Amino acid sequence: MDDAIAVRDLVVDRGGRRVLDGISCRVPRGAVTGLLGPSGSGKTTFMRAVVGVQLVSGGTITVLGRPAGTPALRHRVGYLTQAPSVYADLTVRENARYFAALYGRGRAEADQAISDVGLASAAGQLVATLSGGQRSRASLACALVGEPELVILDEPTVGQDPVLRADLWARFHAMAAAGTTLLVSSHVMDEAARCDRLLLIRQGRLIADDSPAAVRATAGVDDLDEAFLRLIRAGEAGPATMDATNGREQS
Repeated sequence: MDDAIAVRDLVVDRGGRRVLDGISCRVPRGAVTGLLGPSGSGKTTFMRAVVGVQLVSGGTITVLGRPAGTPALRHRVGYLTQAPSVYADLTVRENARYFAALYGRGRAEADQAISDVGLASAAGQLVATLSGGQRSRASLACALVGEPELVILDEPTVGQDPVLRADLWARFHAMAAAGTTLLVSSHVMDEAARCDRLLLIRQGRLIADDSPAAVRATAGVDDLDEAFLRLIRAGEAGPATMDATNGREQS
C-alpha cells in the first residue's frame, strides 16, 4: 500500500526542550491511523509538523509525495486543530460555506459536511451560542468540506457523547473506504481499537507502529490499555524485550 505520509528521523525542539526525538514512521493511504499517547507526549506537535506549520530541528516529512508544508498541498490536506477554528460571529452554515468557497466547493457540499458531523439542526445558529462539542464539530465540518485526500484530526471526539463519537468514527471509516487517508489523535486508549493502524508515542518517542492486533500480540494481552503500559515498561527496561507469547519480559 502506498504511503500518504513518510516521516524519517523527525526531531522537534521547543522552548529548549526536545518534544519529538527521532521519530520515523509511515501512514498508509486509505486507512484510519491513530496517533495515541498521553497528554503532553508530542501528538499535536507531530501533527503540526506533518501539516507544515511546525519548525523542525531535523529529519524529513513527505506528505502525498511532497515535502510537508508545500503550498501545493494546501487544498489536498484538511486539518482540525484542538481549539475550534471557526468564526464565532458567523452561523455554522456561513462558516461551512465560507470554507467551501475557499476550496472551490458549493453550498451543497457545505450543507453535506454539516450533516455529516451531525449539526444539521444547528446549521443556522451562531457558533458563539454552541456548546464546546458542537463548536468542535463545526470546525470538523469546515475541515472536511473541501474533500481533502488527507485529513489530520487532533482529538476530534473530545467533548462528544458516546453516540456522536460512534457516529463520527463510522464517518471516518466511510471516508477511508472511499480512499481518504485519516490521521486521528487521541489520548483515550479505547479509541485505539477503532483504528486500522496505531502510532503510539510517549515522551516524544515512538514506541509502537503497527495494527491494533499486532500491538496486542507483541504485548501478550488483549486489552490495549494494558498493552500500551507493557510496551512502556519494556522500553524503560532498556535491553529487555517482550515475549509476544506470554507477555513476560526477557533479557
